[in-house]
Amino acid sequence: MDTDDLLRRGLDWVARIAPYDLAAVFTLDEGSLVVRAARGHLASQVRGHRIDLARFPTLREALETRRARAFTEDDHRHGDGDPFDGVLDLSPGHACMVVPLHAAGRSLGVLTLDRTHCESYPQSVVDQVETYGQILGLALDNAERRVVLENLREEELERARELDEVAAGYGVLERSVSPAVRAVAARARQVAPTDTPVLILGETGTGKERLARALHRWSARADRPFVAINCAAIPASLLESELFGHTRGAFTGATRDRLGRFQLAHGGTLLLDEIGELPIELQAKLLRVVQEGVVEPVGSDKSVKVNVRLLAATHVDLEKAIAGGRLREDLYYRLAVFPLRLPPLRQRLEDLPLLCAAMLAEQSQRTGRRGMRVSEAGLARLRAHAWPGNLRELSNVLERATIVTTGEVLGPEAFELGDMPNGTGLIAPAPKATPADTPLQHDGRIATLEEVTALQIQRVLTHTRGRIYGPGGAAELLGVPPSTLQSRMKKLGVARTA
Repeated sequence: MDTDDLLRRGLDWVARIAPYDLAAVFTLDEGSLVVRAARGHLASQVRGHRIDLARFPTLREALETRRARAFTEDDHRHGDGDPFDGVLDLSPGHACMVVPLHAAGRSLGVLTLDRTHCESYPQSVVDQVETYGQILGLALDNAERRVVLENLREEELERARELDEVAAGYGVLERSVSPAVRAVAARARQVAPTDTPVLILGETGTGKERLARALHRWSARADRPFVAINCAAIPASLLESELFGHTRGAFTGATRDRLGRFQLAHGGTLLLDEIGELPIELQAKLLRVVQEGVVEPVGSDKSVKVNVRLLAATHVDLEKAIAGGRLREDLYYRLAVFPLRLPPLRQRLEDLPLLCAAMLAEQSQRTGRRGMRVSEAGLARLRAHAWPGNLRELSNVLERATIVTTGEVLGPEAFELGDMPNGTGLIAPAPKATPADTPLQHDGRIATLEEVTALQIQRVLTHTRGRIYGPGGAAELLGVPPSTLQSRMKKLGVARTA
C-alpha cells in the first residue's frame, strides 16, 4: 500500500467513529500545512489547499500539545482554527475537529473533520478520534520510511546492476588470470552466503568497494540495500549522526529526524570504508552495534534494532594502528573475522588486458567512445609503469588516453605516465618546473602568494584524493589543523576533489 492509498483508507475508516462531510490530512511543509488527502463530498474543493501555520494558533497548539480538540462556536466567531476559512462556505458554529498526527517524537501534520450542520463533536468522540490519530500517525510514518528505504534500495540495486554489466566490476575477479586474485575471489565466494563480518584489506585504489559489492551480490541479501560510508571523508563531529542517525533538535541544524546508515542498511549490507580512520571515541559505540545489533540515534535515549551484514575496508595497517592507540583491539577482532587482502595492480599485471577492456567499456558511457582497445605496444607500456594508484590510476590513465586519441586503438603514445622506471625506453617524465618557473602564471606574470598557496593546497588534495582529516590527510601533510585548512580553502576558492 502506498502512502496516498493508506491515507484514503484511513480517512474512510475514521467515518466509523466520527461522521463527516469533509475529512482531510494536512502534512507539514516548511512552516505550512498542505492538504495531502481528502475524502467527502467537499474534498474536490480543498485538494492542494495550503495554510500558513503562523496564522492559526489553535492548530499550532494542537501540534505542540498533541491533543485533539473540537472547535466551539466561539472559536469560529474569532476566526481561529478553521483551516478552510475563506475556501469553503461553512456556516458559523459548524462541527469541526482537529487531530494532531505524530510518531517517533516528530509532528507529521493534522487530521481535520468537518460537518456542515451546527453541532460540536462530543468529547467522547474527540477522545476516540485522538487515539485513532495516533495509529494513523504511526502508519503514515512507517509508510514514509518505507518509501525512503525503497528509493534507496532501488538506487543501490540500479547502481549494482550498472557495475555488474561491465567487467570492470567484480566480474573481473573470477575471470582474472592472476592466481592471487583468483584465490581472493574463491574465498569471497565461500564467505558471501554467511553473515560473517569481512575485513577487506589493500592499498588505495585496489577495488575494495567493488569486492564489497561482490560479497553483497553473492549473498542472500542481494535484493536488500547496500550502503557504504567513507569514515575518512566525513568530519568527526558529523560521523556519529551519519552512522547512527539523529532526532530533531539533537544539535544545531537538526530540523528533522534522520536515519543513519545502519538503519538505511537494515536487512542488507553496510560497508565501513577506511575503518582505520574512525575516531577512537566512536569505536566503543560501533563495538556495541556489532555486538548487540542496536543503534542509539544522537539525541535519543531509545535503542533501535538493526539487522546488518557488516563489511569493513582499509588501506591502513590496523595492527600498527592498535599499537599506536588509534584502534581498539576488541573492535579489530570483531571486524577481522574473515580478512580478504586484494593484491596491488603491480602484482597482477597479467590482468591488464582484461582490466583495460572492462574499464574502456565502462567509460564509454561517459566518453561516448565505443570500441576502444589498447594495442600490444600500449599494453607493454602500461606493464612498465609502477601503478602507485592501482586500479583507480589505471582507470584515469585510460580515460585521458581515450579523450586525446582520434582512433579506436590506444598505442603507447596515448598514455601520459610520469613515473616510468628508468631504462624502459618509454617516454620519460615531464621535466619538473624549476623554482624560477613555479610562480609564473600562463600569461607570464608572477603569481601572487595566494595563488601559489591555492595551487599547493590543490596539489595536496589531489594527492590525498580529497581527504582532509586523519593520518595522511591534506591537513596533516600541510602541517595545519583541518579547520584552518578548510578556512583557507574557502577563502582561496579551492574545491575539494574526490
